[in-house]
Amino acid sequence: MTENLSVNKSLQTRLMPRQTQDAEDKTCFQEPDKNRELKKLFDRLWEAADELRANSKLRSTQYSTPVLGILFLRYAYHKFEEATKQLEKKYAGRDRPIRKLDYQAEGAIYLTEKTRYRYLLELPEGASIGKALDDAMRSIEDQNEELRDVLPKVYTNMEDSVLINLLKIFHKIPTKLDRDIFGKIYEYFLGKFAMSEGQRGGEFYTPTSIVRLIVEVLEPYHGRILDPACGSGGMFVQSARFVKDHLKNPYKEISIYGQEKADDTVRLCKMNLAIHGLSGDIRQGNTYYEDVFNMRRQFDFAMANPPFNVNNVDKEAIRDDPR
Repeated sequence: MTENLSVNKSLQTRLMPRQTQDAEDKTCFQEPDKNRELKKLFDRLWEAADELRANSKLRSTQYSTPVLGILFLRYAYHKFEEATKQLEKKYAGRDRPIRKLDYQAEGAIYLTEKTRYRYLLELPEGASIGKALDDAMRSIEDQNEELRDVLPKVYTNMEDSVLINLLKIFHKIPTKLDRDIFGKIYEYFLGKFAMSEGQRGGEFYTPTSIVRLIVEVLEPYHGRILDPACGSGGMFVQSARFVKDHLKNPYKEISIYGQEKADDTVRLCKMNLAIHGLSGDIRQGNTYYEDVFNMRRQFDFAMANPPFNVNNVDKEAIRDDPR
């Protein structure tokens, strides 16, 4: 069998156009370098953000959500700028203003002036950065129904000096390094925050290697995907990557459904989906006792890394559950 594979690979290489083969060889060498560069960038960003926490009055548990919220703002502004360039080309010379729906058609969140990252970054000295950030989050939620009650609005509890430095740190993200750079940073920070929170971190984050293994085994090419203990949404992100890796469009091929018992984790999940350009139906509920989707025979794939260490589940309450 190994011999046949070697012969086939050899034959494929001989038949491959020289240009294509060169491109494939070049990619093989470039990818490890790119991954190393990304890892260094993620480490630098984390060290800078964590140093700010260490010099503030906040515990890690108080710090994680607002940091991820600012990262979300940076992502939203990047997509908004990209969409603006495309729309200005598209409507050049036309007597028609660019509308909110045009941005949504480009896969971007429409941002009013005071919700844009650059506006927040350039606020004058003495302005309340915390209030400006809280107002920006509320405004984005008002303009985008799918983000209602998702974004953090706790910035007035933080020192303005910490907030302005966080804005400066994330402003420096090199957007041309990777198309999915914001999503990867979000996942990296989730993992770091989970480690710093110890056992509780496992409630909202499963290591990427385990998630990837589950996805590769189940192969969710197409259909309705359920994670009944979805945490911050890693299964959905990896499923979308799996579909992309097989040269399909995840936005057309898969539908996302998640259930999670903790309200704050539901918000983390929805932010995670948004920062990866995904959408889904994520609902709050304890899956042991609540079946918010009437899930039996409703889904093509069910994948989860449930909290196996949970004790004292009421077995009588679930004895007759058809699931």
